[in-house]
Amino acid sequence: MPTDKRRVAVIGSGFGGLAVAIRLQAAGYQTVIFEKRDRPGGRAYVYHDHGFTFDAGPTVITAPDCLRELFSLAGKSMDDYVTLLPVSPFYRLFWEDGYRFDYSDDWEAVQKQIAEKSPRDVKGYKRFLKYSEEVFKEGYEKLAHVPFLNLWSMASVTPQLVKLQAYRSVYSMVSKYIQDSHLRQLFSFHSLLVGGNPFTTTSIYTLIHCLERKWGVYFPKGGTAVLVQALVQLFRELGGEIRLESEVAQIVTRSNEVAGVIRKDGQQESFDLVVSNADVFHTYDALLSRERRVEGMRQKLRRKAYSMSLFLIYFGTKIKYPRLLHHNIMFGPRYRELLNDIFERGRLADDFSLYLHAPTRSDPKLAPPGCDTFYVLSPVPHLGKARIDWEAEGPRYAEKVLGYLERHYMPDLRSTIVTQRIFTPLDFKVELNAHLGSAFSLEPKLLQSAYFRVHNRDRNIRGLYFVGAGTHPGAGIPGVVNSAKATASLIFDDMQVMAARAGQEAKRLSYA
Repeated sequence: MPTDKRRVAVIGSGFGGLAVAIRLQAAGYQTVIFEKRDRPGGRAYVYHDHGFTFDAGPTVITAPDCLRELFSLAGKSMDDYVTLLPVSPFYRLFWEDGYRFDYSDDWEAVQKQIAEKSPRDVKGYKRFLKYSEEVFKEGYEKLAHVPFLNLWSMASVTPQLVKLQAYRSVYSMVSKYIQDSHLRQLFSFHSLLVGGNPFTTTSIYTLIHCLERKWGVYFPKGGTAVLVQALVQLFRELGGEIRLESEVAQIVTRSNEVAGVIRKDGQQESFDLVVSNADVFHTYDALLSRERRVEGMRQKLRRKAYSMSLFLIYFGTKIKYPRLLHHNIMFGPRYRELLNDIFERGRLADDFSLYLHAPTRSDPKLAPPGCDTFYVLSPVPHLGKARIDWEAEGPRYAEKVLGYLERHYMPDLRSTIVTQRIFTPLDFKVELNAHLGSAFSLEPKLLQSAYFRVHNRDRNIRGLYFVGAGTHPGAGIPGVVNSAKATASLIFDDMQVMAARAGQEAKRLSYA
């Protein structure tokens, strides 16, 4: 791996930004991370209220080896920085009609539950898992860390994608193998975890099933923020610098290449390379607002489809709710129709499908003794689909969600709440600069995947790179960490090419 004294600015300290910064700093690049907020982590923020610890963002940790690799680059062991606790079952899934399923990598337990619900689907599930394994090998092991920069790179993998029927949706592919309606929901909901509608997201995302079964689901002891702090500590030990409350307002260009960044306070600093972990549309529309060369990209991104947004409530209770596991999925009375409301019609529905995070099942110290820490997440339309005054609607919607939980799953909930805060689509837009308040950037449809996502390297401005949910391979911790690997490899290759050209030019001049 090359060593280079070039200076690199990384905009944003989400998992993607931290991962690419670690790779670059480990390779000898002088790397500075600029973070808008007062804590690192981007969406993986943390709140502390009345003795409760709330992870604000990603809580399902899968594919831990992609994180371990970051530490091994520096000759370190991740286990010396953070403890990953296995979560099993992975999820407890509830339906309003009383049906419940505990999903894990315990084949016997899963098979027994399927057989009790729909005996004919046992064989179908085995076939579905085999398909998921094939997709995992092609879509994750071979392609997740490989940048797609031209049509040839896409054409070279198209035959295999066609063979795997990537043109079909997640739900369509699950339905090919599974007949029971409850089980179809169970085995298709995963695409929502990366911002995709199961009825339109490419079936490549069924690989998540294999990924979870292969490596498990984990939670960092102390919360996801502890994992973020471990990555920050590693980056600093390598000599990297992270600047908090340092929002970048402009990427400076000169001719057709990067020259540096200007912070919101007006301070300008020179850099040879810039890697943006910020929202991709925000980067092109705001940070490059003066750059005419990217106007085509700005217009292209305006026409793209973006993932849904989220409405979140963080709350702590003075009692425990033992019926709930660490990760809980609660399906409402509608599935396809509710998703149409969210992704297509832009309607804030009266019914819900919810994800409820209860981290005190794995780490009781995240709440005071005898108490529980929670956050509940409701997928909602992004701001471009539904014009909702969230400052007014937020408290009302929170009351509806909590009332629903109280009626169906958590008796006397509202009387037990000690502390509570909400995070709305408007907060995604204002706090995280997320276009339209989208929670996961570009929606993972087939024609917005791989080559059709924002490329890891800009084609018009030399020295400008991207990392995170809007680039290949997409959202989720494994996705953004692998995007960092793809982006870093591009930078290393580009710098080697430049060095070789400089050497040839020097040699030519010496003979002149």
